[in-house]
Amino acid sequence: MICSIIPPYILRRLAAQHEPRLRVIARAAKESLLHIKNLQAVRALPVPVPVPTARQAKPSPPKRTIYDAGSTEALPGKLVRREKGPATGDAAADEAYDGLGETHALYAEAFSRNSIDGAGLKLDATVHYGQLYDNAFWNGSQMVFGDGDGEIFQRFTKSLSVIGHELAHGVTQYTAALAYRNQAGALNESMSDVFGALVEQYAKKQSAAEASWLIGEGLFTDAVQGTALRSMKAPGTAYDDDVLGKDPQPDSMDKYVRTTADNGGVHINSGIPNRAFSLVALELGGNAWEAPGQIWYNTLTSGSLPATCTFGRFAKATAASAEELFGSGSNEHDAVNKAWETVKVKL
Repeated sequence: MICSIIPPYILRRLAAQHEPRLRVIARAAKESLLHIKNLQAVRALPVPVPVPTARQAKPSPPKRTIYDAGSTEALPGKLVRREKGPATGDAAADEAYDGLGETHALYAEAFSRNSIDGAGLKLDATVHYGQLYDNAFWNGSQMVFGDGDGEIFQRFTKSLSVIGHELAHGVTQYTAALAYRNQAGALNESMSDVFGALVEQYAKKQSAAEASWLIGEGLFTDAVQGTALRSMKAPGTAYDDDVLGKDPQPDSMDKYVRTTADNGGVHINSGIPNRAFSLVALELGGNAWEAPGQIWYNTLTSGSLPATCTFGRFAKATAASAEELFGSGSNEHDAVNKAWETVKVKL
């Protein structure tokens, strides 16, 4: 499964620009759209998913390897850094190395998970992929980062939440295997936003109240009127720009976007469960990787989610996890129920 961070609706908007000053941006967006479409066609067969297990091996240290594609699309590229190797001096390579480590640390220390697959999977990443490549993606086995076009997007290793987001697609791949379409696909994207945000918050030791709840903060250049790709706390408010348009994410089910584009709106409608998680975290206070994160992680790895899971089914599963972990009528259980009620998803 190929999962990329930039929603197709953003790339299509950029690709449709005709002003001479935006020619480079439009071409870069068109190439990124075509590239992801071609990759998804090649990787159309499902990836085998191990059956989730209640017990995992004790987390081992990370095993990171960073490659440089040298502005080509050949993977993995030239080896530039191994685990415990010295910094390269190249910002993208060193940010990728650090980001993989921060992601590994969250799963190991907060959830006792042994890397992405639960069995010590090596963490490989390639930087400087393609020319003016406006995306980052998980290809089912490794991370890949473009450098951006320099006009709208900066290099994709600049945002720790992006690195955490894409690697979380790997966790979903090895646990719930949520189909990448319609509400299940939006949940797939939302799980990546949740754990991408948690990676950043854990690394910065931020409480839920201190966190920005932004996904992709720092990706935009100063030319863009916006703070990030998405806001979990306030979906629909991340950007409002003459070129990009306005952030289209809904924040509740009464604004749910019914569309056939983007696999049934997986990037747009993820704002609804995103907001539910942030509401739980803000209601409970403290650190979001603790009770809220444990509830969502337990739900994801329980083996109870069907591939075609709906928002309603997922909401019930999180409520069941909250009850299992903290008890019926607990603050945690009540916060989960209240959050889904606020975003108008029926339990």
